[in-house]
Amino acid sequence: MIYHVTTLASWEQAKVLGYYEAPSLHTEGFIHLSQAHQVAGVLLRYYKGMKELVLLHVEEGLLDAPLKYEHSPSVGESFPHVFGRINLSAITKTETLPDQI
Repeated sequence: MIYHVTTLASWEQAKVLGYYEAPSLHTEGFIHLSQAHQVAGVLLRYYKGMKELVLLHVEEGLLDAPLKYEHSPSVGESFPHVFGRINLSAITKTETLPDQI
């Protein structure tokens, strides 16, 4: 299982479109995801002060788009990246996150 943090508005839009895509897909060519132990750090680094966040639980084996683990020199860890839209059938659970401080 891998995870992606997004806004409630983006998740609602994905349900209408029938797929999820983050802005990074267009700017960087992939969607950033995390392993379970990386989610807390991602929230601290990139989502401080944000409200109405949702954690998408993504089953790797159900993805239609290619998945690749790539090293992040700034963090010193490898993170999963999806090179395409995330099909909704790969999102097995969503979790509303508490507002970030």
